[in-house]
Amino acid sequence: MSEYRKTTANELFYVTLTTVGWIDVFSRDNYKQLLVENLRYCQQHEGLEIYAYVIMSNHLHLIAASRNKELSQLLGRFKGHTAKKIISMIESDTYESRREWLLYLFAWFAKGNKQYGKYHFWQYTNHPTLLYSQEVIMQKLNYIHQNPVRAGLVTEPEHYLYSSAHIAHHLELEVL
Repeated sequence: MSEYRKTTANELFYVTLTTVGWIDVFSRDNYKQLLVENLRYCQQHEGLEIYAYVIMSNHLHLIAASRNKELSQLLGRFKGHTAKKIISMIESDTYESRREWLLYLFAWFAKGNKQYGKYHFWQYTNHPTLLYSQEVIMQKLNYIHQNPVRAGLVTEPEHYLYSSAHIAHHLELEVL
């Protein structure tokens, strides 16, 4: 199946947004928090519906739908905006110990592709998978919530802060 699969409005999809080279940008809470704020904005203003999520060190998984437009278009704008904001945060943060290394890698991934300008942050595709049955939905939900457990970050899914499995859901993302 093509890497450039299309999504449609009002259908449920499992998507993965991954940094280029699987660079561990989101090992810092300030970058994860920026993702949360921008997901919240997309929920409130762009018609994004989130049913489950997890933010890992170099990618995030969503079970999501878009009320108003194609989900891939909405996520494309999300990725463009968050890439610019995170790159700006890295450039201006004198306490970011990985600053030179991160900027070098994002510049390296942008080489040879004028579409990305100076830096390339997100991989192009979201790998959308249409969730066509309850069985497939539950499989993807389990995969999302077990991701931090498989990575050795927590022993139980509900202990991972940046996940819809978290006990308190205090990130203020509206999980449907």
